[in-house]
Amino acid sequence: MFDWLFQHGDNVSVLTDIGTLIVWVVYAQLLYFGFRRQRRPRLLINRGRKKAIDALCIISNMSAEPVFIQHIIAELETSRGTVRMDVTDSTESYSRDDEAGAGHFSSGSNDPSPIAQDGSHQGPLGPGDFVHIDSFAALTQRLARDAGFEMEGNRPLHGVLFRTLTIRIICIYGSEDLPIGAERCFEFVDQQPGCGLVPATWDTKRLSTPWQRRRLCREIEQLNEKDDLSSLAPDA
Repeated sequence: MFDWLFQHGDNVSVLTDIGTLIVWVVYAQLLYFGFRRQRRPRLLINRGRKKAIDALCIISNMSAEPVFIQHIIAELETSRGTVRMDVTDSTESYSRDDEAGAGHFSSGSNDPSPIAQDGSHQGPLGPGDFVHIDSFAALTQRLARDAGFEMEGNRPLHGVLFRTLTIRIICIYGSEDLPIGAERCFEFVDQQPGCGLVPATWDTKRLSTPWQRRRLCREIEQLNEKDDLSSLAPDA
């Protein structure tokens, strides 16, 4: 045995070095994936409690660190143009009793979170936490009202058609200088007597590339320069 090792010592040394290199490469990959998971923001936009248009719009933070929600933008694409509005400040507040089946909104929430107390969703959202930004029906009616559309329930009148509703979040993650974002598009489905709303994609789109983050910076600047928080832009 020792004679064989002595005769093939160079080959054994080479194989040992190769095995050691493979172990270190695998270990480095595990460290890199763990570091990337820690530094990679993950926000989800989903429907809550129901599947119809009156479902809650839920924002969940699945990141390893808290995020600071700075702006929440809603865009309603219609046959008359696109309505864009900052919906960071809510017109309704969420009560923990809703999860027990109360089925209503309350202006006197017992939730100690400042996001629930002051009617604004701007603020920190911890890892694993969630917040809702009204129901999709309330958001749709809020956008339609500011655009001057007449509504019958959740359905527009006078030949106006609703096509999609996009929710976009702009927030700060950790010590990052540039903002990160997430967005998800929902499509309107014609369902009598109301209307349905289904996700256009199976997952929330992450806005974290350098180009997307610079675009979010420009959007924040535009929001800060405007006195009004809504606008109707005609389709090209």
